[in-house]
Amino acid sequence: MIRHWPGKGKYEGILGAIEVETEDKKRFKIGTGFSDSERRNPPVIGSTITYKYYGLTNKGLPRFASFLRIRKSH
Repeated sequence: MIRHWPGKGKYEGILGAIEVETEDKKRFKIGTGFSDSERRNPPVIGSTITYKYYGLTNKGLPRFASFLRIRKSH
């Protein structure tokens, strides 16, 4: 995870989305799947997350990516 994006509307003042970078350097935003608690205390920049998605876009990015959890380091 490389960046926090501020929320709008209902989420103004808390996390709106995170920007992530895949191992092959593709960047995209994830703005869904977060609880209100996670939006108030978002994952730390640099942390590794797990997300789900439904196929890939024409540009090779995850389609409809949704946050699941922060991945624990071993």
